[in-house]
Parts: sequence; structure tokens; C-alpha cells
Amino acid sequence: MIAPELLEKYDAVKKSFSKNEIIFEEGIFPSNYFQILSGEVKMSNYNDDGREFIQGIFYKNQSFGEPPLFLNKNYPANAIAVEDSEIFVLSKNNFMKLLEENSKISIKIIENLAQRLYYKSVMAAEISTHEPEHRVLKLIDHGIAYFNFKKDINGYLINFTRQQIGDLTGLRVETVIRTIKALEKKGELKIINRKVYR
Repeated sequence: MIAPELLEKYDAVKKSFSKNEIIFEEGIFPSNYFQILSGEVKMSNYNDDGREFIQGIFYKNQSFGEPPLFLNKNYPANAIAVEDSEIFVLSKNNFMKLLEENSKISIKIIENLAQRLYYKSVMAAEISTHEPEHRVLKLIDHGIAYFNFKKDINGYLINFTRQQIGDLTGLRVETVIRTIKALEKKGELKIINRKVYR
């Protein structure tokens, strides 16, 4: 999103996080802007039963955790490295200075936040009113547009695990597995070597 050279100009530092390492915890006051150089990060909460709900998954060149940074509110979720990741970390003061001095970047950040808000609105409606097949397809189609899933001769490779699909849609993993198989029979999805394609 923000060019690495520009982040470095404003004194961003690269930090490495191991798989499953916590980047920040729910309830902590934000003090940095985060942008992924390599790897994958999820933001999630746990309910009283210990079930995880994924708020979002973020990939290379994407940022995460900005809303609390702008609102001066504590993080509403944990950020965890899904795999070994390298992340740019920029102090809040320098991030705000970067935005003030680079209006095009400010617009990009606003567009990114609007996209996430739109996704949350769409998925909230899906989770509350639609059947599992509809929810899964909506998430996958959004993922193709928003997460830039790779396309090959089989179609778009859906880079979510069954568990992640469940955690993003509020479905149990068993329901996700059955739903994907049903969608394959209907020709909506393909399963090749256990990988899901659209």
C-alpha cells in the first residue's frame, strides 16, 4: 500500500515475527502503523467458549490495525502472524506526519478503510441472514477481489484454510467442509489436491 521507500523515509523499521507470534493484543493502546512486507497476519477474538472469530486476514503489502490508531481506542482484537512474517512498523507520530505530507497516500488509506468497512457490512448481513453456501461463496468472491488471489488454469486459488473460512463466516469447520463439497457438486467450486478453486 505505502511504498517501502516512503515508509523508510519516515523511519519505519522492519520487524520479524514467527508463526503464531502475537504482534499486538486486544485491549492494548495502539502506537504504531503496521504494513506487511512478507507473510500473513490475522486479527481475531475469542468468545466465552474459546471459539476464535477472525476479523480479517492480511497479506503482503496490506496494512492492519489502523482504525484504533485514528480513534485513539484500544485494539478490539489480537493480531497474530499466521506464518513467519516481516512487517514494517512505523510510529503513530511519523505515520500521521507521512499522511499530512502525502495527500495521495491519505486517500489510499481512506479507500482501504472504506473497503474493509464495506466488507464488514456485507459479511454481517450474510452471517445473520444467509445459508452456509451463500456465506462461503460471498466470502470467496470478496477474497478474489480484495485479497488478489492468484489465478491459474484451474481458476482462482482460494488461499483460506477450511478453518479460516469457518472463522470468517461464523460457521463450524465441519459445516464449511460439507458446504464446499456441495458447492463443488453444483460446479461453483473445484477441489484439486485438497485445494479450493473458484
